[in-house]
Amino acid sequence: MHKRSKRYIQALSLFDRNQKYDPAQAVEIVQNSPRAKFDETVEVSVRTGLDVKHADQQIRTTVSLPAGTGKKVRVLVVAKGEKANEAKEAGADYVGAEDVLQKIQQESWFDFDVIIATPDMMGALGKLGRILGPKGLMPNPKTGTVTFDIARAVKEFKAGKVELRTDKSGILHVPIGKVSFSKEDLVANFAAVMDTILRSKPSAAKGTYLKSITISSTMGPGIKIDPTKAAESVKKVNL
Repeated sequence: MHKRSKRYIQALSLFDRNQKYDPAQAVEIVQNSPRAKFDETVEVSVRTGLDVKHADQQIRTTVSLPAGTGKKVRVLVVAKGEKANEAKEAGADYVGAEDVLQKIQQESWFDFDVIIATPDMMGALGKLGRILGPKGLMPNPKTGTVTFDIARAVKEFKAGKVELRTDKSGILHVPIGKVSFSKEDLVANFAAVMDTILRSKPSAAKGTYLKSITISSTMGPGIKIDPTKAAESVKKVNL
């Protein structure tokens, strides 16, 4: 049996595990739980009813979090010439072409969170598919990471654009900020994520789309959110 820490057990005593809360209440419980020694990330997990074995039932998109992620996002841009200069000016952390691809391959270098590439570099990047794919780092036009509009893409990811992607079980795991954020900022980020998930519902989806929604901090227990109330939080933000 996995031994739970005193802090985790204390956190469990603050709420009813079987109850489904509205988003603001759930955020409050996360923030009132005993804190770890570092600023924990707050993550939302959404279990969908999608059958991800079918390509037309997968979700892969991005959402811009209004309050950012609270995390410094390290951006690598794979581009040449003028586009490489554009990337540097926009604040990319690393810029290169074949040289950086070689570094990834030969030195297992992964000091970045996002790769943005110009379409003409995708042939060279494709050769690293077996390394980048499993790490979820392969640039994709659907997420705006394959583009000639390099400056805009760099700025968006730096400002808090995150990827939404169903995993093998049809679950989406999305960071919505840090425990130290204000309750309002976390709720606004949550609503932005839910809005994008609801808009991204594949037309081929059958049955219940949102099966369960949980919110938790890095070291804390998951708090269930009522899917109906989650959808309502989106409406409030869009009013």
